[in-house]
Amino acid sequence: MSQTYVIPDIHGRHDLLNEALAEIAARGDAGVIVTIGDYVDKGPDSKQVIDRLLSGVEGSRLVALKGNHDAMMVEALRDPSKLAAWIAKGGDAALASYGGNPADVPEDHIAWLDRLRLMHVDTHRIYVHAGVDPDVALDRQSEATLLWKRYPKGFPGGYGDRHVVHGHDNFPEGPLLYEGRTNLDTLAWRTGRLTIGVFDDDRPGGPVDLIVIRGSPAER
Repeated sequence: MSQTYVIPDIHGRHDLLNEALAEIAARGDAGVIVTIGDYVDKGPDSKQVIDRLLSGVEGSRLVALKGNHDAMMVEALRDPSKLAAWIAKGGDAALASYGGNPADVPEDHIAWLDRLRLMHVDTHRIYVHAGVDPDVALDRQSEATLLWKRYPKGFPGGYGDRHVVHGHDNFPEGPLLYEGRTNLDTLAWRTGRLTIGVFDDDRPGGPVDLIVIRGSPAER
């Protein structure tokens, strides 16, 4: 049985990412690991998170998707007029992980964040940072929708016959499991509780299992 493991918003929590990857590796059945964005900002170790993902995952295919905070970081570092807005939304923590000077952020980190995919689609599911518009063709979805969308509270729908797996709209007591979509974002950077969704590649619908990583809550 082939399975896809989905890791939601990390936000600089290198400790939680390492524990998640170790737990997945121990199970030995991960064909694909999808990380659904927001690797940077808020938590303490944005640089280390990117370094870890750049090194890949032995034995599995890693599909790293872009989040809105990843996009904000790229924009701010390439356009100084956007630096203050990024810092106010958690970019201060990301910058601190590089030593505090925007000039010290390696270009390969910026380029990696910039070229991340916005969506991953398989037979039964769509994986995305924030969400998709169910009334728009997948190849016509806007970047703003994919990175910033918030579903109405309790909205159960997905995208046609495909289940949507996303994060972005945090719910600390989650995850939120609906017929058509799964929201895995449990505000891990602050709560220390990271929830990984496990999906059977041969079975439609939501997760067949959940892995909960429990670390220390944020100090800030």
